[in-house]
Amino acid sequence: MNVDEFVKRYATDRHNTDSVKWDGMDELFGTNDLLPLWVADTEFKAPEVVIEALEKRIQHGVYGYSKTPDSYYESYCKWQKERYGTDIQREWMRFGTGVVQSLSTLVNILTQPGDAVMILQPVYYPFMNVINQNERQLVVSELKPKGTSYEMDLDDIKQKIEENHVKLFINCSPHNPVGRVWSSAELEGLLALCRQEKVLFISDEIHHDLIVGERPFISALSIKDGLYRDNMVMLDSASKTFNLAGLQNSHVTIPNPQVRERYDLYTARLAAPAGNIIGKVAGEAAYSGGAEWLEGLLNVIRSNYTYLKEELQHKCPQAVVYDLEGTYLAWVDLSAVIEPEHLEYIIKKKAHLAVDFGTMFGAAGKGFIRINLATTPANIKTATAAIIAQTNC
Repeated sequence: MNVDEFVKRYATDRHNTDSVKWDGMDELFGTNDLLPLWVADTEFKAPEVVIEALEKRIQHGVYGYSKTPDSYYESYCKWQKERYGTDIQREWMRFGTGVVQSLSTLVNILTQPGDAVMILQPVYYPFMNVINQNERQLVVSELKPKGTSYEMDLDDIKQKIEENHVKLFINCSPHNPVGRVWSSAELEGLLALCRQEKVLFISDEIHHDLIVGERPFISALSIKDGLYRDNMVMLDSASKTFNLAGLQNSHVTIPNPQVRERYDLYTARLAAPAGNIIGKVAGEAAYSGGAEWLEGLLNVIRSNYTYLKEELQHKCPQAVVYDLEGTYLAWVDLSAVIEPEHLEYIIKKKAHLAVDFGTMFGAAGKGFIRINLATTPANIKTATAAIIAQTNC
């Protein structure tokens, strides 16, 4: 499906729908009168198959206690196997209400208060929150810029693991906000190091369907034919892929039976929710019939990224748009054209944009903004023009 067709068919006005992104800006930005390109959801309706499945389930009229149907496991596991070669066994799977909720739960299960938990910055800021708010020690290794991309610094990671006695490593794959899709070799190096140092590993793979570059996605579960599965938990969801975040259904994949038992005991004590039936109805329908819709969305993201990058290169070449291999989030360095100390004021007050500012993702993000590309081309054109108008190009 081409860009124009997808936008015409699925784009929708989200004003006055209690959208955090559109109707909740005032809490963070002080006003709702901005073009919102911050929260990582989209301005596009879910696939028709999802809406039809939800309507059918809603029309049944009874919303009592429900189990996860066999067909859900089948559709999800088939999607993972056919698209990525990832083998997932049903007994490994557990459910949560979202990846961040599951991260917080796992931090409590796999570590003790005061234990060190490691991340790679700049990174999705809830990673820091679930570590700090659960009274764990935050340990950071900064990604190394390489041209308009980033790479891991395994020597720095190893040194800090040993110095801080790190117990748990949380990785973002594909990486939010820098847009990297980690190669098999990069993941193998990181996983081998974690096993060597007896560090448990969580792989947040929620963006794994959103591959817009040439590098294919490979799950940490698949590295070396599953060699490192016993040392990891993988998290993902249909929420980012198909714009279903409000339906609160996510996956917690735990191949190690001992870790799985610890997870089950802990969540039983909490009486923790394990997703909900409406979210599972939507997810199953999306995995079964949403592939064409996803290709249309990816075309929109690629087109929006190309426009943003080429316009800035042409009219404001000192602004740097980093490579986008995965996610729908552009990582843009404006430090050469806007003083970092004035960035928030200029972007909010002058350009009238609501974006995520780089310092939210760690100190290495100073001078950067993150732009959500999963929106209409018209919105990206407006935002790009506004940025250019306010810079010192």
